[in-house]
Amino acid sequence: WPAVRRAAPAEAAEVVGIIGGAHEAARDCGPVTWDLPLAERWLSRADLYTYRTTDGFAAYRWDGGGDDAVFVEHLHAASRESLRALWSVVASHSSTASTVSLYTAPDDPFWWLTKERDATITKRSLWMLRVVDAPGAVAARGFPPGVSLSVPLVISDHTRPANSGRWQLSVSDGKGILIQNGPVSSPATAASAPDGGHPGADSSPALTVGARGLAALYAGTPVSTLRLAGLAAGGVPDADAALDAAFAATPFMVDEF
Repeated sequence: WPAVRRAAPAEAAEVVGIIGGAHEAARDCGPVTWDLPLAERWLSRADLYTYRTTDGFAAYRWDGGGDDAVFVEHLHAASRESLRALWSVVASHSSTASTVSLYTAPDDPFWWLTKERDATITKRSLWMLRVVDAPGAVAARGFPPGVSLSVPLVISDHTRPANSGRWQLSVSDGKGILIQNGPVSSPATAASAPDGGHPGADSSPALTVGARGLAALYAGTPVSTLRLAGLAAGGVPDADAALDAAFAATPFMVDEF
């Protein structure tokens, strides 16, 4: 196993890089990125035990002011060896801690580290997503490298008019681009579409979404779900399958606000 040592506030930049590298290696969607001042303050907390390897980081504390429960605030690693080494540090408290709690991703390898399914989900918190800049959000988002598509979209967003219009979504080589082809025609026709979107011409194969549908699609919700919920209309089945493949994701955060 790799060497494990305490992480100091002066190593904030390295810790931020380790966490980001672990998320990138796992192709995670949604985690928050810390800035250096916040990371330094967090690593300076007297109640927090912080440990690191070359590619892993763990932080935990005694929960509720007692010595019988451990709460793991973060545990990230890019390698199997670091992951097991850091969890062994937490597990060393097994003789005194009655429970260990943590925030974790739905498919975190933690769930497969124990021989028996001893862990259970006790709380699931939902959070909100809003696409403020549609072309900017698509350009900044990662996509599966094996997916290639070009699909027309119609978006209507009354709060962010710059998002509204007819767009062409193209994805290739893990990157996406959203190019506007025209405006939404009129408020009257837009009001008749799902989620306030524009239905487009009868011959148009464009998928129609409003602000809610766009955010849900961006977060990986299948198009069939959006259709049943009244948040999408139009388009063609082949495009639905391509969009599902491109936006497939299980977004999560392990930070609480």
